[in-house]
Amino acid sequence: MSPGRIVIYLDSSVALAHLFGEGRFPPPLMWRERLVSSRLLQYELWNRVHARALTHSYAGEARVLLAHISLLDFGPEVLARALEPFPVSVRSLDGLHLATIEFLRARGEDIELASYDRRLVAGAQALGIAIYPL
Repeated sequence: MSPGRIVIYLDSSVALAHLFGEGRFPPPLMWRERLVSSRLLQYELWNRVHARALTHSYAGEARVLLAHISLLDFGPEVLARALEPFPVSVRSLDGLHLATIEFLRARGEDIELASYDRRLVAGAQALGIAIYPL
């Protein structure tokens, strides 16, 4: 990733709404932007596909969606940040997402979070992370 261009950090709430056609649709142009997420998105997406017993009917679409997103592994720096306190109370998985965003920002990336999850958005705003308009 190179600094200078806005990067959209995609949360599972947006990916799942898109995959399952939940009636919430981000602007079509968002899908042409540089999309990133932690590898946690892959887990969360497949977890919901399997939980809904839709593995066979949605596997292809899930793979296509994931292919458009750069997935970042959890390195020691991300995990170390996740172990530190956040300015507001966050859920465990949200803390990992926020730590990943913080990792990218520390490397000069201009990040905007795309999420329908109000609690994750509140945590991001408390850290000064820009929110992508959905």
